[in-house]
Amino acid sequence: MMEFRSEKFSGPLELLLSLIEREEMDITEIALAKIADEYIAYLKNLAHIDPEQVADFLVIAAKLLYLKSKALLPYLSTPEEDEEIEELEHQLRMYKEFLEASKGLEKMLAKKKFSFVRDLGKSGKRRQLFIWQKFSPPKSLTKEMLREHFDYILGFLAPEEQELKEEIIEHKISIEEKISFIQRKLMDKISFSFNQVIKEAGNKTEIIVSFLAVLELAKQRELEFQQDGLFGEIFINKLN
Repeated sequence: MMEFRSEKFSGPLELLLSLIEREEMDITEIALAKIADEYIAYLKNLAHIDPEQVADFLVIAAKLLYLKSKALLPYLSTPEEDEEIEELEHQLRMYKEFLEASKGLEKMLAKKKFSFVRDLGKSGKRRQLFIWQKFSPPKSLTKEMLREHFDYILGFLAPEEQELKEEIIEHKISIEEKISFIQRKLMDKISFSFNQVIKEAGNKTEIIVSFLAVLELAKQRELEFQQDGLFGEIFINKLN
């Protein structure tokens, strides 16, 4: 099991996730990018990469990334994101199950065990018999007959034509538009809550664009942030 080392933590990734979920460690103090870099370097030095190990890492890394995003931007968290994490875990578990099954099939094929039957025999005990599978068609069967049968079966498998549904294309707001919106708001008020900007957003994407627009205006020294406490309400103040 690979161990990760940083200023705040040393040990396997499973332990880190457990400590964070039990609130015994602050996720915001952990550099997830460094953990990812360490793991990539670890994989490069391996002669053979185990897909199961990679799948386990992806599940834990996705959980850690999700927990950190919730801690840094709690107002962007949605129930849909929880479902997406659960779906990722489900897909990776299925991937591992298929991987185990493929290994078993590979061993059977290596031994040329293509099919088995159960036979009680004279003793009444079940025993497994190996049977070679061969295609032995009747002499009367011709290529034309086979083609006709295949065409008949394929007729049932032909995809049905589906009518395309009409969809409404939503307008995607740009950072420039959101910057102009905030600048106009600052002309009316020298200070207001960031939650007011969020409430006027139409969807999650617009919330993210609003946040980026505020950061850009802060970079240009047009405004500053004010927050009371770690998770307190964020206020935007106009700079003269």
